[in-house]
Amino acid sequence: MRFGLLDRYILKIAAGAAVILLVGLTSVIWVTQALREVDLITGKGQTVLIFFTVTLLSLPALIAGIAPVALFMATLYTLNKLNSDSELIVMNAAGVAPRRLARPFIALTLLTSVLVGWISLSVMPAGFRALRDLITLIRADFVANVVKEGQFVALDSGVTFHYREKQGQALLGIFMQDRRDPNQPAVYIAERGQSAEADGNSFLMLEKGTIQRESRSQNSSSIISFERYALNLSALTGDADGVGGEDGAKVIYKPRERTTWALLTQDTNEPYYKYQEGRFRAELHNRLSAPLYPIAFVLVALAILGEARTTRQGRAAAIQIAIFLVGAIRIGAYAAWTASVRSPFAATLLYILPLATIILSAFAIGLGAHTRLLVDRLTEPLVAPFVALAARFRRA
Repeated sequence: MRFGLLDRYILKIAAGAAVILLVGLTSVIWVTQALREVDLITGKGQTVLIFFTVTLLSLPALIAGIAPVALFMATLYTLNKLNSDSELIVMNAAGVAPRRLARPFIALTLLTSVLVGWISLSVMPAGFRALRDLITLIRADFVANVVKEGQFVALDSGVTFHYREKQGQALLGIFMQDRRDPNQPAVYIAERGQSAEADGNSFLMLEKGTIQRESRSQNSSSIISFERYALNLSALTGDADGVGGEDGAKVIYKPRERTTWALLTQDTNEPYYKYQEGRFRAELHNRLSAPLYPIAFVLVALAILGEARTTRQGRAAAIQIAIFLVGAIRIGAYAAWTASVRSPFAATLLYILPLATIILSAFAIGLGAHTRLLVDRLTEPLVAPFVALAARFRRA
């Protein structure tokens, strides 16, 4: 596709607005999330470098979610600017069809879709996995060096830790309760313990103690005595609603922490997969459908605002309709993603919503002036009160 002077002019405005919006929105949301992690410094004794590393690892997810919205807002801004400066009217009068006007936006949209796809399919899982490993190291350091004697602290949702006193590097009088799975709570009691690392995992080496497990579904309990036991702290960062890694077992990564290839080639016999099959399905289809939404959002804006309008009220009403439609699509996609945990059919809606929007918007762009007339008829009830109010002020 060869770009002329007009294409480059429009692309410059749209790309500049998209970058500014993406950086601005991402920065604001990142700061609000970073403030929630200040406890890493104030409560868990971590360095500023660790604090920034933890917060920066969440950036890919923010960018993937914000980029389609920023692109849509940039498209609205560009089209409204061209209309306000009468440039869109001149283009239409010169015979520039809406399809021709869409070329620079489509180029920017495809670039954004590639970026969102790359982040969703590759960067985000790697970031979440690195974040999980870093939090495990923080937790091990927290247990060994930060937790004070005699305190009961929460290591994770449903995991409570306590020790009586510290002797050198050893912790004495250890107590830990694991209630992540309400049906199978467990209590660990040991005379002493010490943190250690092996094969990239953090362990708490317990000595002379017991493990008390309860199975509420079977109304039974068991007590296991041990002389030495390796409690895998990495495995204690499982899902908040149960079924994390078993103590001492290998780390079980959540669906969002697994690579896309791992989700595509998932072993269906894995116990964790059987328990969380819906989450695996929702995560995979959410990643695969993510690149479609920037295209859908931009085409909605082009279909509604691609034709010149001569009244400010008409432009404002058209912008409101575009925002409403994109908001409805985004909410519908979120609802489909949530429902796909329970229903395989709901996962198909993650593709149907953007694809149907793309097809209908492309058809509307092809109709040109007919689409503008339809939008004007739909927005007339919204515009009429403002027109009447303006006329009343003029008479006054």
